Amino acid sequence: MISADRNFLAYLDEMKIITILLPLSYHHGLSSSFWIFCDFQAQPLKIIKKCQIENKMKYICQLEEDISFGKQYLIMDMHGGKTDLQIGAVIRTESFDELFFYDGNDLGVTHTSDQQTSFKLWAPTATQVKLKLMPPNSNFSEIVKMKREDRGTWSIAINREIEFWCYSFLVLINQEWREAIDPYVLAMSANGEQGVIVKLEESARAKPVLPPIENPVDAIIYETHIRDFTIHPNSGIKNKGLYLGASELNTRGKDGELTGLSYLKDLGITHIEFLPFHDFASVDELDRQISYNWGYNPLHYNAPEGSYSTDPNNPYSKVIELKQLIDRIHSIGLRVIMDVVYNHVYIRENSSFEKVVPGYYFRHNEIGLPSNGTGVGNDLASERKMVRKYIVDSIRYWTQEYHIDGFRFDLMGILDVETMTEVRKICDSVAKDILIIGEGWSLNTPLPVAQKATIVNQAKLPRIAQFNDQFRDCIKGSTFNLFDKGYALGNEHYMEAASEVITGSIGLKKSGLGLFNEPSQSVNYVECHDNHTMWDKLLSCLPDTDDTIRFKYHRLATGIVILSQGIPFLHSGQEFFRTKQGEGNSYCLPDNINQLDWDRKSKYKENVSYIKGLIQIRKSFPCFRLRTASEIHRYIHYLQVTAPLLGYRFEMDDYEVILLINPLSKEQLISIPEGEWAVLADDGYAGISSKGDSLKGEVSVEPVSLIILLKK
Repeated sequence: MISADRNFLAYLDEMKIITILLPLSYHHGLSSSFWIFCDFQAQPLKIIKKCQIENKMKYICQLEEDISFGKQYLIMDMHGGKTDLQIGAVIRTESFDELFFYDGNDLGVTHTSDQQTSFKLWAPTATQVKLKLMPPNSNFSEIVKMKREDRGTWSIAINREIEFWCYSFLVLINQEWREAIDPYVLAMSANGEQGVIVKLEESARAKPVLPPIENPVDAIIYETHIRDFTIHPNSGIKNKGLYLGASELNTRGKDGELTGLSYLKDLGITHIEFLPFHDFASVDELDRQISYNWGYNPLHYNAPEGSYSTDPNNPYSKVIELKQLIDRIHSIGLRVIMDVVYNHVYIRENSSFEKVVPGYYFRHNEIGLPSNGTGVGNDLASERKMVRKYIVDSIRYWTQEYHIDGFRFDLMGILDVETMTEVRKICDSVAKDILIIGEGWSLNTPLPVAQKATIVNQAKLPRIAQFNDQFRDCIKGSTFNLFDKGYALGNEHYMEAASEVITGSIGLKKSGLGLFNEPSQSVNYVECHDNHTMWDKLLSCLPDTDDTIRFKYHRLATGIVILSQGIPFLHSGQEFFRTKQGEGNSYCLPDNINQLDWDRKSKYKENVSYIKGLIQIRKSFPCFRLRTASEIHRYIHYLQVTAPLLGYRFEMDDYEVILLINPLSKEQLISIPEGEWAVLADDGYAGISSKGDSLKGEVSVEPVSLIILLKK
């Protein structure tokens, strides 16, 4: 629709191309000439193409000279009709990116002295920008004009104390004023409604020296959600659902045994991966008990979520309490992985990105509509220079300010290879052992296939690990077919695929033609927050089976995760048969579905002890975490066993280990190489101390179990 003060519409779609749309109801859509006006000067436009589209006549016109962004232009036709020149598809051109790429490190708010606060916003298509300041607990607002500077930035310095003041930007684009929260905002009022000026140096903490992680395969990841982890009535945790609760040590359940953070330390994992804790939508921070969400609805990427803080109205509460959580985790020698969601925003139209530079930050399809590879309405256009810069700046901020040890990239396949390469570089500049993992699924977004950060392009991302869905589906069974059984559930048709993923997915039997080039690129898992838990899947696909058999299948699948080459990934509660009451998508369901049930940890403590033992074995014997594909080829040899059993002999320089896997429901007798062999694990025991007498000649492998032997 054309407004009353516009006779037609005109858009700048390339640096020297203007598209003009005349309604057929306006002089039949006909004009033989057009002019462009600015600062009382005019130049003619050259019409290079004309065609009718529905009820409009479309003219493609060429400029003789470049326009100056930040100025207001008028277009006039032969009839004297006028319209303003609006910013169109030009913002999605490479020439626009080159012209306005800003590489400074001062976007957002910076404190140049105790009394001076500087603000800088990148808004190249704006014709005016103003800073709006609001004192705390006041309805008064102060409006200050900002100055346009190089590369489309706008800045202003305030020379007085304004800590705790709220702020936003007023941006004039296409003759429309928009109010936007700073994309680089670091602290928020409750529910992310306003940005708040804070001085984070007051909350600074030194990062302690942590046990070394020489290679990603040394990591053992445990995924959880801050609220799930602490909310159960018998968690023994005081500050349930909060950052402070997740940081409590020496908490105990009703059986008197460890829960929470101290339990994870005792279990033996190395990294805790928290579902998103950047500011997200869908949970009312002021009444957080009435709603639940995983957190994949990002609002403000650089500010902590307030629903996990004790005082959502206090911007420092979120910052300080999150830092206390990370600091406490570090104090016991564990690391933190942050789940980040740079692939989409909650609602594109309401996002700061869209308000500040409309159309720039999001990918569009061939007809100019926002693409939807994420399935939630928008895809961030990471290939654009200032989007890439934003993601890299954000990662740098979290590593430096909060001492984050790793990042899990949600829907990483939406992002591009170059952006992820830059992320890897910025992490390396902070610390070499920062872990980067991601979901490398190929999604329907306009980015060319060769540029996507997907599994198929793993060779271009050598030091970024990807969730191995082939591992998941061949060991457990298809995630998307609840009744499909994988190798660990007795399906021998998955035997060859299972053998490949257990040995790192590097093509041990295929002359290197594996899914990955190196084992450190493979995140091995059978369960995560998405989809059904493995226990719920077992209840569905084995409805007539006794629980004791289901326990064995579950234990075997989890054991294979821990002992396979690559990076093991455990879902919280997997070690005590976590259930979500059969729900396959619990992202917004109540606590009684999503909570980590610490009573099950007591009920199934034997399985917890078994998983703990396997973790000890993995950490104590490097043969289960070989660094490279060449080491796998050198040290791992197949044993001759009857299908569908699998057998591996690890002939290391100073020790030998055998791993045997029996997915069948019958006991199997297997010949073993010469020598005396100690049992480190069988169907009921796992640990670094040998069990019972040594074995010679042959070994009996119980139904649905694995066995680990160490040569004496």
